[in-house]
Amino acid sequence: MGSRVELFEQIRRDHDREGLSIRALAERHGVHRRAVRQALASPVPPPKSRPSHRPAPKLGPYRQLIDSWLKEDLSAPRKQRHTAKRIWERLRDEHAVDVAERTVREYVHARRRERGEAIEAYVPQLRPAGMQAEVDWSEAQVGLGGVRRKVYLFHMRACHSGAAFAMAFPHCSQQAFLEGHVEAFDWFGGVFSLVRYDNLSSVVKLMLRGRRRVETDRFIALRSHYLYESQFTLPGIEGAHEKGGVEGEVGRFRRRHLVPVPDLKGLSELNAMVLSGCESDLERRIAGRPETVGESFARERPLLRALPSWPAQTAEELTPRVDSKALVTIKQNRYSVPVRLAGLRVRARVGAREIELRHGGEVVARHERMQGRLRVSACLDHYLELLARKPGALEGSLALAQERERGAWPSCLDELWGKISERYGSSEAARQMVDVLMLAREQSPAELELAVRGALQAGAHDGRAVAVLAHRGDRVKLPALSGLPERLQGLGSPTPTLDSYDELLTAAGAR
Repeated sequence: MGSRVELFEQIRRDHDREGLSIRALAERHGVHRRAVRQALASPVPPPKSRPSHRPAPKLGPYRQLIDSWLKEDLSAPRKQRHTAKRIWERLRDEHAVDVAERTVREYVHARRRERGEAIEAYVPQLRPAGMQAEVDWSEAQVGLGGVRRKVYLFHMRACHSGAAFAMAFPHCSQQAFLEGHVEAFDWFGGVFSLVRYDNLSSVVKLMLRGRRRVETDRFIALRSHYLYESQFTLPGIEGAHEKGGVEGEVGRFRRRHLVPVPDLKGLSELNAMVLSGCESDLERRIAGRPETVGESFARERPLLRALPSWPAQTAEELTPRVDSKALVTIKQNRYSVPVRLAGLRVRARVGAREIELRHGGEVVARHERMQGRLRVSACLDHYLELLARKPGALEGSLALAQERERGAWPSCLDELWGKISERYGSSEAARQMVDVLMLAREQSPAELELAVRGALQAGAHDGRAVAVLAHRGDRVKLPALSGLPERLQGLGSPTPTLDSYDELLTAAGAR
């Protein structure tokens, strides 16, 4: 069966060609004479009339109940009020009402309009290029090192082009907030004239009347460094629409790049993935726009304010004292430094992700910043000089336990330790293991592990044998001698072994 428009066309043709009456046309096409008159009056069928009010008899007895729920919503938290679908679900589950969801939805919408709760309308905005950006935080669940953790993403979005930067932090502290700005401006390649925020505690110390705010000193210093203007939204739900671009970006980015939940080795790998997502999003096209985000931002970037010639100093400076265990306390957590600094003060640069410790202008330690409180981060290398005098403390040391937890202690070291203990006893074995660990200051971890495995394979269960193998690669290789007979050109020295050295040790032990 054709459409009603085709039916009207056929009626009009039959009337024009054959001159049939209205009754005859109605009988031929099986329609009412009223339809024939409509077709002869216009080739377009009239719209179907819909009743202005549907009786909805099944809903009738429950309208008063729905009204009571809507009235209770006026005093309920805004994010915990009934939706039309929730009302329909409660009618179905709690009162066994067999009524269509659409019927309930139409009634609820009508009642809300009568109460003056109609959907608020907004005026579409066009932001000038290079002028404005918006900032916000979001949360996400990710797997880091096999453990599901919550991370916080800093977002900055250009209002004109829609280009957006994101970066993950283990917490949404003021330090992370400031570092996020530095990384974002570097990624954008310039500074926006105005950046809009909601009322974050990292920025706002005190909210005054209207849009006036008392801002934190560190935020003012950041803004002064980049010389941009800041603006704050109205508090609460009323101000959410004032930075709707970044509000939508938060959810879009999470759905696009963090679904399914990624499983990564650490925060640095997560941020590499997040940055890759920001770059790939430049190829997307925002609905209703003729060009991609990247094409639009390419026009916007030259209009940004140039970056300052030196980077912003966002790290917090502290001068903690080193205690008797070579630990400094920073933000209720403790971090190790070399034992020679016990009792002295060091200078700490506290960042959102890393803590750098200096003494006498020299960097003496770097630690990943820990979250929570009353935790300890100990580096085994910081205690080696003390362990050389007290080797018995090595086995039960916290630094060694953490080295194993981080996966930085190869199994071959335990195997060597056990072999030396069998040969010389536990005390001498601990002393030799400290000597082996000292080699890590001259050799890379891979080179040291290779030397340990070489000693084990050769049966030379001695720390001094590891030192010989570790330093063998440091010997200067002599250039090939010219002028040798052709028959001697391809000859080289034999591969050194530890057999003679092991024989000497065995003979010395037999005396």
